[in-house]
Amino acid sequence: MKVLGINSSARKDGNTAILMNKIFEVLHKKGIETELVQLSGQVIEPCKACWACSDQGNCVHRKDCFREIFGKMKEADGILLGSPVYSANISANMQALLERAAVVGDMNPSLFTHKVGAAVTAARRGGALQAIDTMNHFFLNHEMFVAGSTYWNMGYGQLPGDVKEDHEAFGNMENLGQNIGYLLRALKERQDG
Repeated sequence: MKVLGINSSARKDGNTAILMNKIFEVLHKKGIETELVQLSGQVIEPCKACWACSDQGNCVHRKDCFREIFGKMKEADGILLGSPVYSANISANMQALLERAAVVGDMNPSLFTHKVGAAVTAARRGGALQAIDTMNHFFLNHEMFVAGSTYWNMGYGQLPGDVKEDHEAFGNMENLGQNIGYLLRALKERQDG
């Protein structure tokens, strides 16, 4: 089993990545493979609404890293999305990624059906719930199972590393990792049985 993490922060290894890596620590202990893709320094172009993806299973445009990331999304058993909060919502790169992935997914039904999804966000103050909701809507609209935790999947911090001081967030990320692992194993057992 494998979980793909996509960190859309402009800061590589910043607060969003720190939260995601805490979840990955738990998954590693459960024997679940992980991969973290960081979009820092890259630009995901918006969807061009050309509908050429209807018979391709992936976006036809090749000017950015979307095709490679989307291929990994299709192969993964679980997808962990992470975004910092910019202007009370997700980053522009995450928005573009989700819009293009949603169109390809809509044109090719069942690409994400029954995968596990979870979303996390790092915020300085407000907007975290809107960011989580936006990412969760992608999962829900593509028949994925959303893993939850004991509180909203967010951590607070302004400067890189500040989120490490949010002990409640770290406990929540650990619990989220447990729940992602549980859900992945339950789905695998049902599929194998």
